[in-house]
Amino acid sequence: MHHTQNLVHGTGLGLRRSFLDEALASPLKNVDFYEVAPENWMTLGGKLGKQFKAMTERHPFVCHGLSLSIGSTDPLDEDFVKNLKNFMHEHKIKFYSEHLSYCSNNGHLYDLMPIPFTEEAVNHVAQRIRRVQDILGQKIAIENVSYYAAPGQEMSEIDFFNAVVEAADCDVLLDVNNIYVNSVNHNYDAEQFLQSLPAQRISYVHIAGHYVEAEDFLVDTHGADIIDPVWQLLEKAYALYGVFPTLLERDFNIPSVAELLSEVSTIQSLQNAWHTNNEQLSA
Repeated sequence: MHHTQNLVHGTGLGLRRSFLDEALASPLKNVDFYEVAPENWMTLGGKLGKQFKAMTERHPFVCHGLSLSIGSTDPLDEDFVKNLKNFMHEHKIKFYSEHLSYCSNNGHLYDLMPIPFTEEAVNHVAQRIRRVQDILGQKIAIENVSYYAAPGQEMSEIDFFNAVVEAADCDVLLDVNNIYVNSVNHNYDAEQFLQSLPAQRISYVHIAGHYVEAEDFLVDTHGADIIDPVWQLLEKAYALYGVFPTLLERDFNIPSVAELLSEVSTIQSLQNAWHTNNEQLSA
């Protein structure tokens, strides 16, 4: 069994300040765990800091980083990792994940840029992930990202991704929407990609909406409702590998809590359907 799954289960939601008060007033229905970007919460004091502490005392949390820039050629920000370790300890946050991309190169680039899919990049990135794991004293999960260009490509995205997690001996944060977005933009088979992943390493799953720029060009924005093909891909992942903790990611255009929770309950109903189905199979 995957070790994150012992830490969190069921359905999750990215915590946003816009609904912090509401979530504190009464537990949000069907939300089993929350995720935060540590960069946005680590430095908070005052009222928000207290509210956040109250949330982490009541609910399981995971961290999903934004700025570690795991593929960058800049030196690894070890101070950040040490602060992160303290933050996780203070809030009893069990788990940390990051994107397989780089977002800094002598200063910050805000778009998550792709890493060139090369042997050299595999070794570079894996070394950095191992270093982070050493400092934190635990495995981290790396997320498959959406990309729009692949400079100097020597191998396919899936081969690159698998080579990195193998060399780093880390876990995987599976982003179902990113597989779908990339499969449309780069014209590959999303299900085949899913089947080629190291399933035993998958710790949890992200699902999100995206923006359709054109029928053959999708932009991964986390700013829209989830569409049917993405829900179907999540079902396919469960069918292949069983149910994983699954988190709804919504980063902007944040709708009412009721709307968010209706998407969370869709995740839950897919999970329940899988359980029901498999209990019948094993009965």
